[in-house]
Amino acid sequence: QVQLVESGGGLVQAGGSLRLSCAASGSIFSIYAMAWYRQAPGKQRELVAAVSRAGSTNYGDSVKGRFTISRDNAGNTIYLQMNSLKPEDTAVYYCASGMWPMTSPRYWGQGTQVTVSS
Repeated sequence: QVQLVESGGGLVQAGGSLRLSCAASGSIFSIYAMAWYRQAPGKQRELVAAVSRAGSTNYGDSVKGRFTISRDNAGNTIYLQMNSLKPEDTAVYYCASGMWPMTSPRYWGQGTQVTVSS
C-alpha cells in the first residue's frame, strides 16, 4: 500500500516561514511525480506546486516567488518551503503523487493544517 505522510504544519504569523515535509512509502518515487495541493473550507482544492521525476517544477500563480518545492529521491521525501506567508495561505495542505503534468493525482496524503495569522 502506498502512503503519503505530511508533517510540518502549524500556526505562523503573516510574513513568517514554514517548511512542510512529505514522506512516501512503496516505490512511488520511482514512478510518479509529486506535488502539494491545498484546500480551504468551502473552496476547491488547488495545486500549489509540483515536481517531476526529472526535476521540472510548476507553481500556482498565487505562490510563485514565495514557495519552493524540492525532491529528495534517496529519502523518498518532498518538501515545500513557504516564505512570506499570508493569511490567504491558510488551508489544509496535501501531499499528492501522480503522472506529470500533475493534473489528476493518483495518491493523496491525509493533509496537514497551515494557519497564518494576520
